[in-house]
Amino acid sequence: MPYINIKITREGATRAQKAEIIKGVTDLMVRVLDKDPNSTFVVIDEVALEDWGVGGLPVEEFRKLHAGG
Repeated sequence: MPYINIKITREGATRAQKAEIIKGVTDLMVRVLDKDPNSTFVVIDEVALEDWGVGGLPVEEFRKLHAGG
């Protein structure tokens, strides 16, 4: 019984986009690990930008630093 937890930044992912992620991840588990899609759980957590960091920086600062290239 796989449980997949996906975290994304809260930047307006639509209901349709989230549904596509859930379907795609479920399909991947079926194809690669032969898991039953009816017992595969996918949870998407949206995290505020100020609560997300990368490279030792808040994500907004990291993006500014690496913009354009």
